[in-house]
Amino acid sequence: MVRAMIALALSDTRRSDLREWLAYGVMLLVGGLMDFAVTQYPADMPFWMPWDFSWPVFLVTSLALGWYALGLGRLPRSDWPPLWRNLSFVLGVVLTYAALQTHYDYLSQHMFFFHRLQHLVLHHVGAFLIALGTSGRVIWAGMPRFLQPVFSSRPVRGTVDFIQHPVIAPVLFVGLIYLWLIPAMQTRVMLDVNLYNLMNWSMAVDGIFFWTLILDPRPKPPARLGYGLRALMVIAVEPPQMAIGAILSLSGTDFYEVYHICGRVLPISALSDQHFGGLILWIPSSMMSLLGMLIVLTNMFMNEERGRYAPKA
Repeated sequence: MVRAMIALALSDTRRSDLREWLAYGVMLLVGGLMDFAVTQYPADMPFWMPWDFSWPVFLVTSLALGWYALGLGRLPRSDWPPLWRNLSFVLGVVLTYAALQTHYDYLSQHMFFFHRLQHLVLHHVGAFLIALGTSGRVIWAGMPRFLQPVFSSRPVRGTVDFIQHPVIAPVLFVGLIYLWLIPAMQTRVMLDVNLYNLMNWSMAVDGIFFWTLILDPRPKPPARLGYGLRALMVIAVEPPQMAIGAILSLSGTDFYEVYHICGRVLPISALSDQHFGGLILWIPSSMMSLLGMLIVLTNMFMNEERGRYAPKA
């Protein structure tokens, strides 16, 4: 009887593993078909298809959503995040993918304010929603076992510790915005596809690390930082964003002449384009910091209430 039960369990495990590897195969097939279609018939692709297909973006997005779904299947229902957190994570991933792998990416290469909207999604809205989803435990449960030691290795943990250091994190968050907005850098980026991809990846990855650090609902420990320090970090990143946004939206000088080379897709002046982009950086980005502060305070008060009414040993 015991042997039969063990054999049945092993058989179920093999079937499950086979289904998962089959899903990976289907994912690669879909990616290959999209790559072929975009390469061979670029003019015939609808708006929701990639303008320039990227295997890294496709794989990261597909694996994140796939591992999340597998993780939900492997975890007991009592360990699932609330439905609103599930929806937040999925929406954040979808928005990030849409900013990079639809024809919107073409618009962002030919209008400054479209470009600022793209980075608003990558660095703020999409990353914010992904962090709000608190998806780490679920993705970890859905990830193949042989990959887990890679993500828990000392180099990876050391890199994360550095990026999420309370001094480095806000400096990096604001510094990347300023770096990619240097006019000479913007010119190089828009004329070099590798730099362009590096810029977008850096904004998305840094945004996720920053907002994950800030929006962690847990107190310290096990969270990296206490609520007070997180609130200070959110306050610290707001004035520099407002300053650069105000400069770009009020200036009478066109700083980004590269869009004359690329060609604007809308018939508006260079200064209007720059002013709209500055306003996007000035107002919505600052509002995201305010929203982050409200969530930090809400998490703090909720944890204080739980501690107050928790049964005493």
